[in-house]
Amino acid sequence: MSNSISLALQSRLQWSLLSLRLGVFIVMIMWTMDKFVNPGHSAQVFEHFYGISGANNFVAYTLGVLQLILVLAFVTGVKKRVTYGLIFIIHGLSTLSSYSVYLDGFNNLLFFAAWPMWAACLTLYLLRDEDVKFTIN
Repeated sequence: MSNSISLALQSRLQWSLLSLRLGVFIVMIMWTMDKFVNPGHSAQVFEHFYGISGANNFVAYTLGVLQLILVLAFVTGVKKRVTYGLIFIIHGLSTLSSYSVYLDGFNNLLFFAAWPMWAACLTLYLLRDEDVKFTIN
């Protein structure tokens, strides 16, 4: 009886981690595609949130290619310690760099969605060895 419970729990955990991975992927792939579809927006984000000015289309495209490789490796579970860790760090930097919008929270409510997503990234990193559903070893 105990063995069937642990197998059921393991199955639910794997499906739960897959759903978190896919949810994080959806956001990250949209941020990635934005660098190709609207590279000017990337320049505005770099300047406003990171204080980096002068980013041009080449910078946006280059970062987009690197981010695309990372995001695809992440969603397929390749090198989880590295890819899940980088996703956690990148999203954390994005979340923390937006500190000014949290001061005017009711006019920037959508930014608060970054916090549970960052928690999902941490969960995926900590449970990466259990996240095996539809991954590449």
